Amino acid sequence: MIRLQDVRRVFHQGRPDELVAVDGVSLHIEGAKVTVLRGPSGSGKTSLLALVGCMARPTSGRIHVGDREVTSLPEHFLAEVRRRTFGFVFQQFHLVRGLTALENVMLPAYPLGGSRKALVIRAQGLLDRFGVGSRSRARADWLSGGEAQRVAIARALVNDPQVIVADEPTAHLDSKLSAGFMDLVAALRDEGRTVVIASHDPIVHDSTVVDRVVTMRDGRIVGEEP
Repeated sequence: MIRLQDVRRVFHQGRPDELVAVDGVSLHIEGAKVTVLRGPSGSGKTSLLALVGCMARPTSGRIHVGDREVTSLPEHFLAEVRRRTFGFVFQQFHLVRGLTALENVMLPAYPLGGSRKALVIRAQGLLDRFGVGSRSRARADWLSGGEAQRVAIARALVNDPQVIVADEPTAHLDSKLSAGFMDLVAALRDEGRTVVIASHDPIVHDSTVVDRVVTMRDGRIVGEEP
């Protein structure tokens, strides 16, 4: 599904404060499975996740999404790959304050055009699916942490992406809500979606939902399970 070949991600290259965040990683993310990138803070897992989701370009190496090599694509083509292939769930959720839950879910779909009425129906359906349909008219800043997370997942799915990329999605949730998140991940996998999560939360990487755990340290892969 997604292949990384000898990928490096270097910040401030050539300067005294140069930082190698990802150091020569080769990785194949299998389709329709759940992969977790695990490691302590500073291990490079978030930087690697950004490369997997085409949110950042590697300093060197190659990335393929499906049969397409995307490393050298111009930014507007890469943005189109992100928009149509990936859905993103961020640690802070990044819902837009002042907009309703429904409006937040609809946001990623606007660049694709199409009928607003159909978009409203699709967005409301996703909120209903994740148990927050009754909060569709509530502003983002009125939502609880669990509600905000479910709205963020609905937003990630509004363009029907093949791949869901999540960065520390349980960092601000209690154990019950974290376990509930993994139940949602299981449902996404059962639909045939690929899920890639960066997390140091044992509730995430020890879950039976997870097919593969990739352990990172100092920008490198140091272990894989199973």
